Amino acid sequence: MSSEATSGEPAHPTMLIPGRALLFDCDGVLVDSDASVVSAWSRWASRYALNPAEVVVLVHGRRSGDTVSALIDPDRQDEALKLINEFEIEDASTVRAIPGAKELLSTVPAGSWAVVTSGLTRLAQARMSAAGLPLPSVLVTADLVGMGKPEPEGYLMAANRLGVSAGECIVVEDAVDGVLAARAAKVGAVVGVGPRVSQAEVDAHVSDLTPLAWAANGLSIWRPLLPVT
Repeated sequence: MSSEATSGEPAHPTMLIPGRALLFDCDGVLVDSDASVVSAWSRWASRYALNPAEVVVLVHGRRSGDTVSALIDPDRQDEALKLINEFEIEDASTVRAIPGAKELLSTVPAGSWAVVTSGLTRLAQARMSAAGLPLPSVLVTADLVGMGKPEPEGYLMAANRLGVSAGECIVVEDAVDGVLAARAAKVGAVVGVGPRVSQAEVDAHVSDLTPLAWAANGLSIWRPLLPVT
């Protein structure tokens, strides 16, 4: 979003969050993959005689392996995980960028941002590509961490690979487990995106990325902001 004020708007950001790096979740933050997720996981649930609606509620912000482990008997988990990974890759081409994602990323210097996702590397790359977004120099995926969100490992790894402390990072998240992971990593601030984090402990809440822009000293947030509970 332009920092130039338009008629009736302030000439300064609604909020400025200091920081040296941005750590993004992928799905629901940079790419709108909700329809793709619903399609893939609904097909998968039907294969295993599970209620698709109940399964879809469980998957946001979690590694697919963690969801499969919670729902499928151990002797079928390898097969089930392979199947959902295939379904998600098949549907990756349908995703689009979240409004404001391209513009925000264009303002962040290379080496100052990372993606920390519960998806596999191949899936994250496919979705970012389908959305027309650049890949970061640091991409932390489900296959690189021992424990997924809400554990802090992914965010701590991303900060380390960017060469900054977690406290100098701003996390942008759309899922409660992701917010919990960021807080456990003791990051400097968390910006929530969309309805799934409306009740989460975030420092600012926006509906998409259009109010956000990177500045030399941190993240500028322009109107509109959503209420923070």
